Amino acid sequence: MTKGGGGLSDQIPTPCFVLDLKRLKSNLELAKRVRDEAGCKILLATKAFAMPAAFPLMRDYLDGTTASGEQEARLGADTFGKEVHVYSPAYAPGEVERLSQIAQHIYFNSATQLECFGAIARGAGAKIGLRVNPGYSNATLGGDLYDPCAPMSRFGEVATKLDQVDWSGIDIFHVHALCESMADGSVGLIEHVADQFAPYLEQVSTVNFGGGHFLAKPGYELDALIQSIKAFRQRFGVEVVLEPGGGLVVDTGELHSSVIDLHWNDGDIALLDASASTHMPDVLEAPYRPGIVGAGDAGEKAHTYRLAGRTCMTGDVIGDYSFDTPLKPGDQIIFTDQMHYTFVKTNTFNGNPLANLALRHEDGSIERVSDFGYDAFRSRLGR
Repeated sequence: MTKGGGGLSDQIPTPCFVLDLKRLKSNLELAKRVRDEAGCKILLATKAFAMPAAFPLMRDYLDGTTASGEQEARLGADTFGKEVHVYSPAYAPGEVERLSQIAQHIYFNSATQLECFGAIARGAGAKIGLRVNPGYSNATLGGDLYDPCAPMSRFGEVATKLDQVDWSGIDIFHVHALCESMADGSVGLIEHVADQFAPYLEQVSTVNFGGGHFLAKPGYELDALIQSIKAFRQRFGVEVVLEPGGGLVVDTGELHSSVIDLHWNDGDIALLDASASTHMPDVLEAPYRPGIVGAGDAGEKAHTYRLAGRTCMTGDVIGDYSFDTPLKPGDQIIFTDQMHYTFVKTNTFNGNPLANLALRHEDGSIERVSDFGYDAFRSRLGR
């Protein structure tokens, strides 16, 4: 909680996601070290973080973007530049033709998709990738909901069918098996792929180890990742690609919100202009408990409140937190580590306003880079 220091000025109303460029640059320096010392490529996964205002800084450290569909691919091509990679579990008719005009690397989910659309992408000069389900996972968040290799996962061709694939036209062997994983997960995946899929790795020029590498998280052992990639490249003579999203922006920004009103029903409740349902859906979906500046667990400090949004969804509850002093309308609540899988997943349920986006520059000044209002809500509802 903040009553002055650390909050936003009156000129930038809450709710607002604020990206700290100094912290982002520090994270990108770590990615650059991996890129330089391991000799690999690193892409930004725009499914996790997509703020074009930050792309000029990120562009200097990364090789391009990776998208999860046509719209994200267009965003990468239009606003980031450099390489554009795209993967989807299934492409609709006409989609690969359009993607071939903007993406240089197109990944297919199965031999069937490859057979249907591979020639189109290849004819346009794109590199072709096949996603494989490696049967290995180190997802640390959300259980099966966030485990790309969970039983009956729709992601990737299964190992038992790989002998039926024509590898002669495939450039990239692709796996994605992690979620907020530390170095043991990254290294474990690399070693598993090397041990289990060597015959196929010898037929491609590139191996993409996907995302989920939380390489900027404190405690992540970068040296272990670097050595593992170097050993893999030396053994198979291939280019290696990583595509972190959250791993590049972990702990680089906050969601600033304000207390609107206080309520009581068998306990104190603070109603915020931020919402779990519309601004932090993973709080309910994963679920997880976001940190708050200056707050503790329920009962830890003198005054405990249930923090909730103002949508009509009964479960629009962020959690129970305690504070040193009583809350009052106008106090700011600052949720930490809110740059990955947050504003890219917001919605306008109930007409709840989208949270705006802002940059905190290295001199401490804050620049708002969006102006969401009624039009953002109305434009989604057709004519």
